Amino acid sequence: MTQRFQHIAVLMGGTSAEREVSLSSGRECAKALRERYRVTEIDYSGDVAALVGVLTGPDAPEAVFNAMHGRHGEDGTVQGLLDLLHLPYSHSGVRASATAIDKAATRKLFELIGLRIPIGRVVTVAKAMTALPAPFVVKPVAEGSSVGVHIVREGDNRALPTDWSFGQEVLVEAYIPGRELTCAVIETADGTPQAYPSLEIRPRDAFYTYDSKYADGGSEHLVPAPIPAVIAREIQTAALVAHRALGCRGVSRSDFRYDDAVQPGAPAGRLYILETNTQPGMTPTSLMPEIAASAGIAFPALVAGLMEGARCDG
Repeated sequence: MTQRFQHIAVLMGGTSAEREVSLSSGRECAKALRERYRVTEIDYSGDVAALVGVLTGPDAPEAVFNAMHGRHGEDGTVQGLLDLLHLPYSHSGVRASATAIDKAATRKLFELIGLRIPIGRVVTVAKAMTALPAPFVVKPVAEGSSVGVHIVREGDNRALPTDWSFGQEVLVEAYIPGRELTCAVIETADGTPQAYPSLEIRPRDAFYTYDSKYADGGSEHLVPAPIPAVIAREIQTAALVAHRALGCRGVSRSDFRYDDAVQPGAPAGRLYILETNTQPGMTPTSLMPEIAASAGIAFPALVAGLMEGARCDG
């Protein structure tokens, strides 16, 4: 691999609900990147002036590895700042980031390009519990890592948690029974996106919660997922279509529900795409490094590949 940069910054932290996940991702990536680069770690805590000072100061990095998650780090905000500073950065740019973090916008795009999505709608918090018949799922419109996700089943108390703090609009989707699958797309050195075998998640809890994602032993992962060949091909195709339609770069990870009940016209069951992540987690329990490792891509090579593909749109 040709090395373009000598000194890079790993940007992590942020002020979103995913701050701790980002710090964990950032530390892991910084450790791996030090095998090839001089690395400066930046824990962004909301002070934009201080961040710009580090990025443009006398020991400014040549490029940025973006390890931030959630609002400001994954929604196009920091990407726009780095474009203005003409600093190359890893992962997706402004357009893909801003669209993918907005679940409502992503649903509209997926529907437009013919990907199967669960029935759903965006409503006010006050109408969330009457928007669809149970079972259904209530999600914040712009959060990741299953933050704020609330499943309502028949007979459950029809009320959101009293500490709900994710805005006045929510996405309500029909609950899809079956299995939890995810598929990673990793771009090759020439920028060609390649979909890798899907991974099945079998969470310890009733669904794939924040704790299931990040607690040691919170879920069992099977890769490649033990699914019919026709579904394996469908999920890889859908992940590639989503990656390209959103305009992602570097990597993406699309999440799916697979209703494996045999139905008329769908003898292998039905696959539904839920969302696409432009900044997949890179923690010790995250899915992206595990998928890459199963394909023979070591973690240092994965993050170095993302770093060498860094660019800005400014």
